[in-house]
Amino acid sequence: MQLTRIAQAVLLTLFASHASAATMESTREQIAAQAKQLEPELLETRRDLHAHPELGNTEKRTSELVAAQLKALGLEIKTGVARTGVVAILKGGLPGPTVALRADMDALPVKEVADLPFASKAKGTYLGKEVDVMHACGHDAHTAILLSTAKVLTGMRDTLPGTVVFYFQPAEEGPSDFIPDGKNTWGAKMMVEEGVMKSPKPDAVFGLHVWAGIPAGQIAYRPGATLASSDDLRIKILGKQTHAGRPWDGIDPITVGAQTIVGLQTVVSRRTDISSYPSVVSIGTINGGTRYNIIPESVDMTGTIRSYDYGIRQKLHADVRQTIEKIAESGGAKADVTIIEKYDPTINNPALTDKMLPTLKWAARDDVVNAPLVGGAEDFSFFAKEVPGLFVFLGVTPKDQDMSKAAPNHNPGFFVDESALVVGVRTLASLATDYLYANAGSGK
Repeated sequence: MQLTRIAQAVLLTLFASHASAATMESTREQIAAQAKQLEPELLETRRDLHAHPELGNTEKRTSELVAAQLKALGLEIKTGVARTGVVAILKGGLPGPTVALRADMDALPVKEVADLPFASKAKGTYLGKEVDVMHACGHDAHTAILLSTAKVLTGMRDTLPGTVVFYFQPAEEGPSDFIPDGKNTWGAKMMVEEGVMKSPKPDAVFGLHVWAGIPAGQIAYRPGATLASSDDLRIKILGKQTHAGRPWDGIDPITVGAQTIVGLQTVVSRRTDISSYPSVVSIGTINGGTRYNIIPESVDMTGTIRSYDYGIRQKLHADVRQTIEKIAESGGAKADVTIIEKYDPTINNPALTDKMLPTLKWAARDDVVNAPLVGGAEDFSFFAKEVPGLFVFLGVTPKDQDMSKAAPNHNPGFFVDESALVVGVRTLASLATDYLYANAGSGK
């Protein structure tokens, strides 16, 4: 009798597994058909957003457009999240887990050079100054892709085993209305602080980023650490002002600053274990002095610290601070060092990545490659720190172009081959449905 019950249980499990696989395959076919059907609307939305870019924390028009389209789908929505973000909830007709899908909406203070009929002519205010604004990192594509994904998934609401939450996030590139000071928050971190991942709490979160230098429609992924952390480094070297012809009467902060820049190069090359992950310490600006024959009172420098591991990150901070302060002390100067932690490293959950790899291969028609570590940073990291996450790159450079010569993200010539966008819809929609169906009976 016991063996019979066990056999029945095994048969029922196998039947459910085969039924689930068949359902997933049928759902994928539906996703592909709907994504293709929605492609003209997808491109229209992307071009509208591209022509009207908005900087971080000012995405008013963008969020209104997003909210209007989501309301038309009958979804439960919340606006004003983390200032200008939008969250929508799609409850499936069947019980099951919850997944979150994320797109960022903000643009950059960059002047577009491409001769497109929908090229940006927009202006914005960045830290009090009027600037040109462009979607030079493809967030217009992200927003349009996720809106189309919401439409696809809403069309199969009755058969969805679980819940899908859509995060339309502001200010991924950072705030345009204030300078980060380590206390103020924005973007993904602010959304998390406001509780968007608590009700409902997702079991997994997915996101993608369009990327130059990858053939259009190809997906690049990486398990584990994928994008770097990003921390601001701010240094003030305090010396003693004097005549440049009598440097012995003062303390030269320019000389100390130069020694500091050289000394910082040894933090990574001599003090950091790079056998697991690389690290970067770079100085980007140096400002000091008012006249050729005056040694100034102080010099200000700014830079960035990048790493892929939390332990290495904290050691870098300590070593950077010690190096700067001791070099300044050796020259008779004083150094004020401020390190502001902005974005955590983006770490793809290895088990989730492995589990969803077949989905990526289906969405990209097997055009999937391993991605190298990326030195840029992404605040998707804050979502993936709360629950298992997977963040992938979608190629948008025309296939007949030399990938090495493609204008990179953040460049005025950044270009999106729109044929890739439907692949993005297939990717996000199938990541959601495949996860829901695979975990529908897991008790989540």
